[in-house]
Amino acid sequence: MSIAENLQNLKKELPGHVTLVAVSKTKPVSELMEAYEAGQRIFGENKIQEMTDKREQMPGDIEWHMIGHVQRNKVKYMAEYVSLIHGVDSLKLLKEIDKQAAKHQRVISCLLQVHIAEEDTKFGMSEEEAIALVGSRELEALEHVKVVGFMGMATFTEDEAQVKKEFQTLRALFDKVSREHPEIRILSMGMSGDYTTAIACGSTMVRIGSSIFGARNYHG
Repeated sequence: MSIAENLQNLKKELPGHVTLVAVSKTKPVSELMEAYEAGQRIFGENKIQEMTDKREQMPGDIEWHMIGHVQRNKVKYMAEYVSLIHGVDSLKLLKEIDKQAAKHQRVISCLLQVHIAEEDTKFGMSEEEAIALVGSRELEALEHVKVVGFMGMATFTEDEAQVKKEFQTLRALFDKVSREHPEIRILSMGMSGDYTTAIACGSTMVRIGSSIFGARNYHG
């Protein structure tokens, strides 16, 4: 099936309150443009340089989401245009985003990445750290960032019960924090392999790549 058909089928399947981020990392601009022509306007990349290069070649009405692990020294390259940063895992990183956003007189929306998986390879803060940070004086002092939700990645496993349990953990945290802090409104969880489970557990944003574009292209 074509990229346009894949998108059409996905959008039929997704509930209206769930935002689709098309994960376009490693894909050529020609394929992103196929998705764009089919109506997709939100694209997620995991490398800042690649995202910046693609942005320069594509229409200006696209929302670019940074979905990968962010190195503080690279924030300056995307501060001018990035719409949402999914993987914020420390106050230090938030401070750097705030500093770079100020240079462009922007407020950048961010999600706190919470570690819910059993794998050590996944980044993220603990639930306790996330609760402490939201509503903290340190966060309030940052005028050019806005924490608008949480992001989490489940363990890469065939065990659906485990994945469900991890997503439910993040949903419970989201519910608890958003009651006191209504600006916390996005729950980004679920990728091509587990988005149906994520949506059942309350996700409001899914990051889907291979179900739209096919298997990833790995450059040597």
